[in-house]
Amino acid sequence: QVQLVETGGGLVQAGGSLRLSCTASGRTSSSGAMGWFRQAPGKEREFVAAITWSVGSAYYEYYADSVKGRFTISRDNAKNTVYLQMNSLKPEDTAVYYCAARSSRFGSHWDGGNYPYWGQGTQVTVSS
Repeated sequence: QVQLVETGGGLVQAGGSLRLSCTASGRTSSSGAMGWFRQAPGKEREFVAAITWSVGSAYYEYYADSVKGRFTISRDNAKNTVYLQMNSLKPEDTAVYYCAARSSRFGSHWDGGNYPYWGQGTQVTVSS
């Protein structure tokens, strides 16, 4: 019973930056994972980044090779919000970006099938 809302998408020139936000409503989980996926026109959905957590444990971050070093995922427990800071954007980053969540931090972080909750997506367009 988790609802996710993404914000922060838009149009930006190559080399620019955007920060996406995903706010979760519903019961807060003491452990779990949230991730970002994207889908470009004519392409399959692909994993971008994920973050896992549990009470008393450090966060763990995971990134696709295509965005490693450029994107950063983070979470604010008090706000029930996960962020995706995107720097050095490229035209190939153009896609609809989706936020996803699950109640367990275990399992594949890159497999969208392991995330039962999804937002509606936010469009990111990078011009050259």
